[in-house]
Amino acid sequence: MDEVTRGARALVLCPDIRRFSYDLDAAERLAEAEGLALAIGVVIEHTAIMPIRQMQPNTLFGSGQVENIAVWCEQYECELVIVDGALSPIQQRNLEDKLKRKVIDRTGLILEIFGERAATAEGRLQVELAHLDYQQSRLVRSWTHLERQRGGFGFLGGPGETQIEADRRMIRQRMSRLRRELEQVRKTRALHRDRRGRAPWPVIALVGYTNAGKSTLFNRLTGAEVMAEDLLFATLDPTMRAISLPGVEKAILSDTVGFISDLPTQLVAAFRATLEEVTGADIICHVRDIANPAHAAQKKQVMEVLADLEVVDRETGVGDIPILEVWNKADLLDEERLDELREAAEGHEAVLLSAVSGTGMNDFSDVIADILTSKAKEITVTIPVSDGRRIAWLHAHGDVLDDAEAGEGTDGPLRRLTVRLNPKELGQYSSL
Repeated sequence: MDEVTRGARALVLCPDIRRFSYDLDAAERLAEAEGLALAIGVVIEHTAIMPIRQMQPNTLFGSGQVENIAVWCEQYECELVIVDGALSPIQQRNLEDKLKRKVIDRTGLILEIFGERAATAEGRLQVELAHLDYQQSRLVRSWTHLERQRGGFGFLGGPGETQIEADRRMIRQRMSRLRRELEQVRKTRALHRDRRGRAPWPVIALVGYTNAGKSTLFNRLTGAEVMAEDLLFATLDPTMRAISLPGVEKAILSDTVGFISDLPTQLVAAFRATLEEVTGADIICHVRDIANPAHAAQKKQVMEVLADLEVVDRETGVGDIPILEVWNKADLLDEERLDELREAAEGHEAVLLSAVSGTGMNDFSDVIADILTSKAKEITVTIPVSDGRRIAWLHAHGDVLDDAEAGEGTDGPLRRLTVRLNPKELGQYSSL
């Protein structure tokens, strides 16, 4: 994010194209666009919904609408125009020419946020790849020197190669290097997942629409201090911490990037490795901002992403990994609505809570523990006291219900243990 854009006075426009079918209505989409704009630190001076009967190939908006936008830019002294939709490179360039202002579309806006927030080396690689993919089609508006011809030798090209061709080729080369580096990241992440799969601790993944409160819930459960603000995409890089639950000595909690409608295709591909963490989870907690009027549409978006990851069936919404709905932000609801939701939660696999106030957190922990231990089996084993490694392992990884002396064996004194183990732990114990 450059300093010119951060703090810039902005005009936010939400195109409402008649022939398009939207999951959110225009007012909800405009509110989300405002949230995205605030997330990159601009100052919103004016917003408007722009009905579009017929998209104009050169500017998207009709000529009269472009004139109105120009008037608003002057009236509100806006330096930046944000269009909550996809603009072609030509549309973006033409609007900038007519308005004499910087114009950014939804994809560019989300890329700006991701570029500013990515903290890990992997996150920065993913964002740079997405930026380059987006930028290569917009070279025509990004540089003024692109139609010059270049002579000379070396990797920049031979005689007669135009500057734009050379720059595009350099971008493609850089993207190839980034893809190779990301492939290595994916392999490393897969190894880590495989290692965790052999470890005795279950993995709980938090997923949900952006700003649903995942990081606040994560911090409440772990005591961590992951960035948790009332901003879209406050979390970009996956974070993991160990937690304990009733009957579960240790579990791994994973916080993931938030989903959003119309996520740029470049980012869907680039962040696939990050989202793949979800596919290795033992349980998925779908955190929903139940106080948001658009929560049903947001749920639909999240389930579509999970279907893309093949975590759930696209038709039934069910998969091999249990999904628990977490209805968050109960502190923002009145008592009548809370009563309705408490009753509704009993009929769904859902928990109503407030990660901010802590209300409902005990219920949440109990439900998670019940799901994780529901397939657990009780086994009774007799082990020589001298085999301290097995005894210690059972105490560390299982729920020991009884531990008593069991007389003498050929190898000395024996102990009889009754232990509750989940399938993963049982398999690990068998291989000891």
